[in-house]
Amino acid sequence: MRRLFPVTDQTPARSQDGTDRQWSLDELADAYAYPALAADAHWLRANMVSTLDGAAQHEGRSQPISGESDMRIFGTLRALADVVVVGAETVRQEGYRPARAREAFAARREAAGQGPAAAIAVVTASMDLDFSLPLFTSPLVPTLVVTGAAAPSDRVAEAQAAGAEVVVAGEGAAVDAARAVRELAARGLRRQLTEGGPRLLGQFVAADVLDELCLTISPTLTAGGAQRIAGGPSVTVPHRLAPACVLEEAGFLFTSYRRI
Repeated sequence: MRRLFPVTDQTPARSQDGTDRQWSLDELADAYAYPALAADAHWLRANMVSTLDGAAQHEGRSQPISGESDMRIFGTLRALADVVVVGAETVRQEGYRPARAREAFAARREAAGQGPAAAIAVVTASMDLDFSLPLFTSPLVPTLVVTGAAAPSDRVAEAQAAGAEVVVAGEGAAVDAARAVRELAARGLRRQLTEGGPRLLGQFVAADVLDELCLTISPTLTAGGAQRIAGGPSVTVPHRLAPACVLEEAGFLFTSYRRI
């Protein structure tokens, strides 16, 4: 792993044999640490991967365009978060499981006043979820289901019976993205991480509540009609972010852009 930005006098060049030292989990955690937050503040970051030609998935999943280092950063970002916010379609396609406690991050989480692992918050208007999955029946931290006030009452009851906490973040059936962020923060879940999918990320972008994008650029080409990392209606004026960090390993670029 090499840090390409910001450049310092410690920024290493590539070794002669073309390999780089693998960063420790502590080094990755330091590189991706959340900013210090005021008592009433929250921070929403997204973690996504894209091919060189702009695809966020291959055959409906992100795993084929990912890699070992990308997965280490994926795990690190989860280990730093209070909550992982994900869309229902991504839960269904990717086979989501509960976040797990990791000994490597236990002291860091305890010092930050966090529980043993991040909660998972599933955003859904239809409540079309399988509440018998381990995500709901055996999480280390209770899973949250974020939905609208008009969500089917029988499905709400089923979610609650499975042990999930239902969070209302919308007056109708749809979820208000900005309200979802506020409702989670009000529950003490202020360090927020979304892993998509593209439609949910597009909602956060449209609502102008995304503070940071951690984007892995995979050195692959897929062509086809796969989605971009964010979908949905276009914003009126493009949102401008500033680069915070760029790392490189095995041809993958690991970028972080923050709100200006």
